[in-house]
Amino acid sequence: MEPLNNLEPHYAWLAIGLVLAAAEMAVPGVFLIWMAGAALIVGFVAWLAPIGVPVQVVLFALLAIVAVFTGRRYLRANPIEPADPLMNQRGDRVVGETVTVTQAIEDGSGRVKLGDSEWIAKGADAQPGAKMRVTGHDGTVLTVEPLG
Repeated sequence: MEPLNNLEPHYAWLAIGLVLAAAEMAVPGVFLIWMAGAALIVGFVAWLAPIGVPVQVVLFALLAIVAVFTGRRYLRANPIEPADPLMNQRGDRVVGETVTVTQAIEDGSGRVKLGDSEWIAKGADAQPGAKMRVTGHDGTVLTVEPLG
């Protein structure tokens, strides 16, 4: 087994690249992956060409800067579109839904049934059983209006 101080530098660059790629998966931010790519390229170049460690460090720095700025420019021009933009915004998801009044809406406040749950609602007065449409929300209070 060879001592660590005689370890070829390209192995270190390849390991750094893999660690940075794994870190990007653990803590996504679309930043470390570009530096991982730069480290992997330096590792392959150092494996194929006999260049010294100082040149490898400079090459890594240059590649990392170019990769990060190129990646930022690419992501700015091609933004990642979420599959469901309202995923964690339950109140916004229910706008437009039809609800049934379960507790009369009097003086602008009552309760409505939406799906399998009841929500506090504010809107025009309505009797139990009336159908209303959700037009918005204020936190967990739905704003409703009569269907019509």
